[in-house]
Amino acid sequence: MSEKSFVFILNHSFDRPDVAASALQLATNMKAFDIELDFFLINEGVMLAKKGFAETITWQKKDGFSPIKDLLKTLQEFGVRFYVCASCVKPYGLEGAELIDNAEIKPGSFLGEMLLQRQSVSF
Repeated sequence: MSEKSFVFILNHSFDRPDVAASALQLATNMKAFDIELDFFLINEGVMLAKKGFAETITWQKKDGFSPIKDLLKTLQEFGVRFYVCASCVKPYGLEGAELIDNAEIKPGSFLGEMLLQRQSVSF
C-alpha cells in the first residue's frame, strides 16, 4: 500500500453531524488500507474527544453512514489518535473532562508540524 500519511482536520460534531460522520466514515474506509492516519479536532470537533459525547449525537440525516459513536469506536480500535486543539479546551468546556482513548490535547503548532509531514483532509 501507499506510504502516504494523513491528518484529518475536523471542525464539526454536534453542529453538523453529517459532516463529522462523513469525515469519520472516510477515515475508517482509508484506515482499512493500513495507512497512517490521525485526527486533529478543532472548534466544535473537539467535543468528539469528550468521553460519552459521541453517544449523544443521534440526529444524523444520512442513513448511508454508520452512527458517529460506532465510527469513532472503530477508529479507536484501529489505533487512530485524536489530537484536541489546546486553544479550544476552555471555550468548549473540556477542562478536566475525561477524554476518549487515544485522545490528547496538543497546541496548534503541533498541527502545523503534522501538516509539514502529512497530507491533510479538512471537514
